[in-house]
This record gives sequence, C-alpha cells and structure tokens, in this order.
Amino acid sequence: MKNYKLYLPLAALALLVGCKTTGPYAPEAEKRPGLDERTATIALMDEAVKTSVTSAGDRGTILLDGRLRAEANLKNRESRPIVVQVQCVFKDEQGFDTEGDAKWVTLPLAENATETVTFDSMNTKARKYTIRVKQAR
Repeated sequence: MKNYKLYLPLAALALLVGCKTTGPYAPEAEKRPGLDERTATIALMDEAVKTSVTSAGDRGTILLDGRLRAEANLKNRESRPIVVQVQCVFKDEQGFDTEGDAKWVTLPLAENATETVTFDSMNTKARKYTIRVKQAR
C-alpha cells in the first residue's frame, strides 16, 4: 500500500509535464513569439530584423483633419549599416484594416543610428496602427 501512495504523485506529475502542445497545431503565439499584430504597434517580421533593429518608441497622433499619424523611432543595433523595409497598417477601433495593402518603404539605417518613420492615414476611420519592419530584399 505504501508503494501505491508513492507512485500516485509521481504519475500525476508526469502527466502534467507531458501535456505541452507541440507539432503542427501549436498556438500561433508559440510559433511566432513576439509578433501579435492585433495588439502590437511595432512588428518585427523576421529573425534578422529582430536581432538588428529595435523600437526606441512610437506614437499615434490624430491630425486636425481627423486622420491618424503614426510615428516610430527605429534604431539600428548593429555596428554596420543595414537596410530595412517598413510598412504601416492602419486599423479601425475593432482592429480591421481601413486602407487595404500599404506599400513598403525602404529605410537605410546607418550604424547605431536611430531614424524616425512617419505615416499618415488616408482616411478618418483609422484609430490604431501596426508598423511592420522586415529585412530588405
């Protein structure tokens, strides 16, 4: 009887430890950590950009005509010049895209430099934004 009491907690612990979700049906946040465009204002899109670029702050401002202006300070963390592409997706209060496909803008960053990128929405529906950054191809 004593052996039974000893093995029961170990079996329960083994079940809890073995229940990690892996494989093709892993949650999206586990597949791509740090990239949740539903809530993030800055999205670093690939591993190269995640190691070489950081956001030094961003802000959204409503202009006098009701449009949204999104600004971000992007910093090159490398000791060499790099080139990235930047895009801004404007969204309404519910998080839906208000402008369709936005064009990608090429942004050269000098070594250890910080550059400000600015985007203005085309209509007054935009209330949120996500600035995407990817490695230039």
